[in-house]
Amino acid sequence: MSLFDSIAGAVLSKVIGGEQGGMAQIAIEMFNQNGGLDGILDRFKQSGLGDVAASWVSKGENLSISADQISSVLGNSQITEMANKLGITPEMLSSQIAQHLPNVIDKITPDGEVTADSSSLLNAVLGILK
Repeated sequence: MSLFDSIAGAVLSKVIGGEQGGMAQIAIEMFNQNGGLDGILDRFKQSGLGDVAASWVSKGENLSISADQISSVLGNSQITEMANKLGITPEMLSSQIAQHLPNVIDKITPDGEVTADSSSLLNAVLGILK
């Protein structure tokens, strides 16, 4: 893991709660595996959940998402692989992602839109620090 990933993980831990350090690392891995913020949002659009993901970016209220929807969007194999790294069940991981992903995306898009800055995880993390 790179120094940047470690720093980003520490910042995301603060966003989603200090006791969720492992989840922060998984969030970074998930973003990296899916092409960053744009890639994650595209996966939700392709799965028919673009309106839900768009609510996390916008300045309005974040729509919720279920663990089953997370598994459907990201794929069971990716969820299982990440869950194994944390030593938890895929169902528990999907539930945790469903709980925290809307807030993480909301925090890295504070102006209600995806910009070049928010598309880059490094710039997004720096934006959270401001």
